Amino acid sequence: MNDIKIEHITVGLNHKPFVIAEMSGNHNQSLEKALAIVDAVADSGAHAIKLQTYTADTLTINVSKGEFHISDTNSLWKGRNLYDLYNEAHTPWDWHQALFDRAREKGLICFSTPFDETSVDFLESLNVPLYKIASFENNHLPLLKKVAQTGKPVIISTGVSNLSDIEEAVKTLRENGCNDLILLKCTSTYPATPENTNILTIPHMEKLFNCHIGLSDHTLGIGVSIASVALGARVIEKHFTVSRAEGGVDSKFSMEPFEFKMLVEESERAFLALGEVKYGILEDEKKSLTFKRSIYIVKDVNVGDVFTKENIRIIRPGLGIAPKFYDMLIGKKSAKEIKRGTAFTFDLIG
Repeated sequence: MNDIKIEHITVGLNHKPFVIAEMSGNHNQSLEKALAIVDAVADSGAHAIKLQTYTADTLTINVSKGEFHISDTNSLWKGRNLYDLYNEAHTPWDWHQALFDRAREKGLICFSTPFDETSVDFLESLNVPLYKIASFENNHLPLLKKVAQTGKPVIISTGVSNLSDIEEAVKTLRENGCNDLILLKCTSTYPATPENTNILTIPHMEKLFNCHIGLSDHTLGIGVSIASVALGARVIEKHFTVSRAEGGVDSKFSMEPFEFKMLVEESERAFLALGEVKYGILEDEKKSLTFKRSIYIVKDVNVGDVFTKENIRIIRPGLGIAPKFYDMLIGKKSAKEIKRGTAFTFDLIG
């Protein structure tokens, strides 16, 4: 499984996690706020910011009844009409160039999720470096073909999908020219619960599809994302907002800047902690050997005195012989005069 190069970032098992901030609709239809989100993402230390490229008309039709009306009582968007919701949440296409430019100024990789073929054409005109396919679009095979044919890396979420759905999506992408593929374990509930995240799927997914795996995390907090790194996730995507208090269609499950900074730092720490299977004393641990126990003379001893539990003990520091020899030493005689506080060595035995 080869590493994937995306501008100045390399995605791979031996590289720290690639952390993506999802803007979604948290700009509240303000370009000024969208640019502020880009700035805050850069300050958090994230590596990339992701947009969504669609209009209400490319996603649905303007109908207010039946299945076009959100009636799920558990939904954040209960009572909304799909068309109106998407119209509020979409990122205007004429903002994209400004957002891409600001991201590049800040050293961020900027890319997007296209929702139809026309948005792919538009993103190609902006020289987007990679594509993301959303969970709800991963069965849109014509869209997958169009994206794959660009030859650019593709990240695809796997929420609300059976294994056969994922297999079909992967097959479609690979057969149409996608060589650099990253699958994201994803639970498409907003917010998601840790219990429904099942990140043990990550290593299984990696073996099954022979590609890099990440996590599109809709849970609250950073714990699930950090744990996923230990299981092989090398891409982490979470929604970002400057302030949940300011609202926004996805604000309730989005991370604020200080939380995102913690996510970046702790995911990198988790990665660095993985290391390798290793036993023995590390070079950096050697200076701590003195804090282990060893055998010491704890009372002055004369030549010929017998070593007893009163004059030798297992104590710190660790500069004497190992505690495993303690029982053997009891009853032996001293070869010389020894002062209290002397580390026991074998030449002290008569």
